[in-house]
Amino acid sequence: MVSDDDVNRPSPRTGLWFVGARGSVATTATVGALHLARGGSATTGLVSELPEVARASLVPLSSLVVGGHDVAGSMTDRAHELAASGVIPAAAVDAVVDGLAAADARVRPGTDGHGDRATVDRLEQDLREFRTAHDLDRVVVVDVSSTEPPAPEADLVGSLAELDQLLDAGTAPLPPSSLYAYAAFRAGCPFVEFTPSTGPRTPALEELAKTQHLPWAGRDGKTGETLLKTTLAPMFATRALAVRSWSAFNILGGGDGRTLADPAAAASKTATKAMAVEAILGYPVDGPVRIDHVADMGDWKTAWDHVSFEGFLGTRMRMQVTWEGCDSALAAPLVLDLARLTARAHEVGASGPLAPLGFFFKEPLGGTVHALADQWQALVRWCGILAEGPEPAAPVRPDLAP
Repeated sequence: MVSDDDVNRPSPRTGLWFVGARGSVATTATVGALHLARGGSATTGLVSELPEVARASLVPLSSLVVGGHDVAGSMTDRAHELAASGVIPAAAVDAVVDGLAAADARVRPGTDGHGDRATVDRLEQDLREFRTAHDLDRVVVVDVSSTEPPAPEADLVGSLAELDQLLDAGTAPLPPSSLYAYAAFRAGCPFVEFTPSTGPRTPALEELAKTQHLPWAGRDGKTGETLLKTTLAPMFATRALAVRSWSAFNILGGGDGRTLADPAAAASKTATKAMAVEAILGYPVDGPVRIDHVADMGDWKTAWDHVSFEGFLGTRMRMQVTWEGCDSALAAPLVLDLARLTARAHEVGASGPLAPLGFFFKEPLGGTVHALADQWQALVRWCGILAEGPEPAAPVRPDLAP
């Protein structure tokens, strides 16, 4: 006998687990998903709602269940702060305050980075309990936490066996983002690294994901200035114009701005922001990439690009572009897109880095293409394959070794 609950139950139900769940991006995404599920907003900004992408049989927004890890704060309080600063409409927050409170109640304490077995076991158990408690077919973990400094020592752990030994000894040289990725893979969850932090990009964690047959994606969401670069740089290349220098200056406030005021943390961000132009043009391009914190900017940012280029007979010319926007409002729909697409990839049995999702990232792991138009075509082709892909006979509910 089929109950009313079975008839009304969305299928499949997908968990969206945020690392940094009470931050601006995760909170904006949660408010947006709840409001859209209740028919309260347009789908502006959601790539996954465009016909070319939506055909991939993506999980509906109404079946997403949000939880996460964080160290402090409240999603509800953060949502009201974002509304007060004009990032999201106050009416949207008021309309979903019950759902937002429920999501916040599912947030568990995160980690400050102790690379030991007890820490990763706790993080893993949180994911397993979340999946079981809410009868989820799968859980996608998305890292939207604060940017970390580069962690080259993580690459020195060459194998999964070595990593496990170091965790048992309490001396694993992994940054927090990689500890979260380890826990996600152990729990059978796909992982999306939306920040420029290390995350799953270490030999040992790539081995773990391969062993568990899990897809993952990253890194560093392409929301503003780099989005502009990957659109404009191909223009110079295809018109045979020689770019002599490309300087980029960014000012921003908020938590991200405070984090990136630390030169060590900013190094991760500027590295991913700088790579696209050279990769597209095929030759080194001079010019600084700067990120400066200006508290008065709040949750907003301004980016100014100055491009010097050479045309026919060596004529020197310049282009200047100013980008003003709100990172949270730009990033939040992409996070929902990535969760839905990664869930679908997991559903059809994909594993390893998802190169077609390079469209969303400054550093497209699993691929080498940076030009936005080419990335878009790759994404559309992949969505066509997903649309025709095999449907699993039953929900994927891995029972992995603890």
